Amino acid sequence: MNNPLRGLIDTLDRYQRRHSWLGFPYGVVKKFGEDEAGSKAALIAYYGFFSLFPLLLVMATVLGFLLHDNSRLQNDVVHSVISRIPVIGDQIKVHALNGSALALAIGIAGALWGGMGVVRAGQAAMDTVWYVPRQARPNFVRSRLRALLLLLVLGAGVILSVVLTGLATAGTGHSAVTKALVLVISTGVNFGVFLAAMKLLTVADVSWSQLVPGAVIAALAGIALQALGSYIVNHTLVRADKTYGLFGTVIALLSWIYLQAQVLLFAAEVNPVRALHLWPRAVNAERPTDVDMRVLRDLVRTEQRRPDEDVDVEFRRVG
Repeated sequence: MNNPLRGLIDTLDRYQRRHSWLGFPYGVVKKFGEDEAGSKAALIAYYGFFSLFPLLLVMATVLGFLLHDNSRLQNDVVHSVISRIPVIGDQIKVHALNGSALALAIGIAGALWGGMGVVRAGQAAMDTVWYVPRQARPNFVRSRLRALLLLLVLGAGVILSVVLTGLATAGTGHSAVTKALVLVISTGVNFGVFLAAMKLLTVADVSWSQLVPGAVIAALAGIALQALGSYIVNHTLVRADKTYGLFGTVIALLSWIYLQAQVLLFAAEVNPVRALHLWPRAVNAERPTDVDMRVLRDLVRTEQRRPDEDVDVEFRRVG
């Protein structure tokens, strides 16, 4: 007896193999699942949650030192950029930007601990995305030194984006032109930060041009998530606070960070699928494509842990 669902799957499989507009995004989705990117995004979100508050403290204090003579620019920075952080953005007031050496020291210590965890989790995720064997990845000492350097570079980029946005909107009010200007600048700087992150977080030999599509997607999705996330979280949080209190705030913020991490890794998966031509993939696992075979070999080889270890893969016909 024929299974109508099986026939539908076969028809869909044949169609997506012939049409890249469907086969390419399906290849990205399938690679996202094979790399267990969802669990890696959860690890990034875990460290990101603990590092967010000290990082914001550091950023607010640094801006306090930089902008201590310009209260109007402080106000523009807070209302144009920082306030868009869901849940806690509206809690950071202008007076919080007053520079404090003690606050900066405490913030730096906490930010380094949590931030290095975020970077190391990001390194592991990006190396997996590009099929970097474990034996080729940085060792314990190198990975932490590399994480510290990357944290400083990416952190400087984030602070630069905040300052540039504040400078661009200083004295212009909150008109439609101002909002459009903030959106353009934020998107452009976010693109630069994501492009640098995708390049620096992996030891794979990839060119900048190969990373542009994923960085564009991450930048656009990041702006959309800021707007959508702020609306959903801030409206949902009003009801959640009545039921869960402080736990509602924690859950909402952690969920937002996790969603951001998932979007970043999904955008990153676009790059190797495009650069290595990892499509079409099989919907019907019983009829694998040549790309399926190549991906399975690469997945196994990423588990090589020693330089003298050689891993090979063989396929045999079943039935």
